[in-house]
Amino acid sequence: MKLRDALRGIVPKELLPLVPSSFEIIGSREAAVAIVEVPPELEPYEEEIGDAILRLHRNVKAVYRKLGGRIGEYRVRRLKLIAGEPLTEVVHKEHGYRLKLDVTKVYFSPREATERQRIASLVAPGECVMVMFAGIGPYAIAIAKKQPGVARVPAIELNPAAYCYMLENVEINRLRGKVEPILGDVRERAPEWTGCCDRVVMPLPKGAHHFIAEALRVLKPGGGRVHFYHWEAEEELFTKGRRLFEEKARSLGYVAVEEGHRIVSPYAPRVYKVVYDFHVKPLKRGSY
Repeated sequence: MKLRDALRGIVPKELLPLVPSSFEIIGSREAAVAIVEVPPELEPYEEEIGDAILRLHRNVKAVYRKLGGRIGEYRVRRLKLIAGEPLTEVVHKEHGYRLKLDVTKVYFSPREATERQRIASLVAPGECVMVMFAGIGPYAIAIAKKQPGVARVPAIELNPAAYCYMLENVEINRLRGKVEPILGDVRERAPEWTGCCDRVVMPLPKGAHHFIAEALRVLKPGGGRVHFYHWEAEEELFTKGRRLFEEKARSLGYVAVEEGHRIVSPYAPRVYKVVYDFHVKPLKRGSY
């Protein structure tokens, strides 16, 4: 049964089309939390919406409503409990690994599980792969689990709470020695890996373009791959991010050849999180 069907007779008929068609569930079969976006018109019915989600998903112990966008230096969500118990810490399971987190202290999207597996499947044995803005470690852990032959996965995160969860997740998934959690700003910590990496993952769609230089400089002298994420409106889809990356790369003495792009997830009406896969090489003298 869909959420809209579960709310028939509870929410006025004229408001039913506004009932969210989807929401995030973070956790496992044992315990999970749901995060839902409630339109302003449905605010008087937020508790009923939460109760309906609890009825539809027995493993969900708490339902939170999003209160606006992500805020602060660490880009965490503002959440309001609308149904269930005040559970915030869960263990999320996907593709054979586990991720522990507190939904009020860190950002995590289960909707990117497919994208994490796609990136992980591209990694070859022996690669050193840097993950910037690593959060609780989902991309780094997905890579190390999917490709056991990976050399190292340095994962940089600014949020101390997310970093602590990443440390724990590395232990939970027995990846010590493969994934290397690093606490700090990418600008300060990435240079420690200058010339060491075969691949860089940049899964921060808002502002990742400010760190292109750091991504390019950690690549090995012969170049490598960069997975660059960006928010783009429908009218500029697959253009703005490409231009930003290619122009910055050329200004730093590199040539960036796009190998592919795709929509990762919707962010807002007609706005999407997209990813570009680039093969980056040093620009030869005399090239144009």
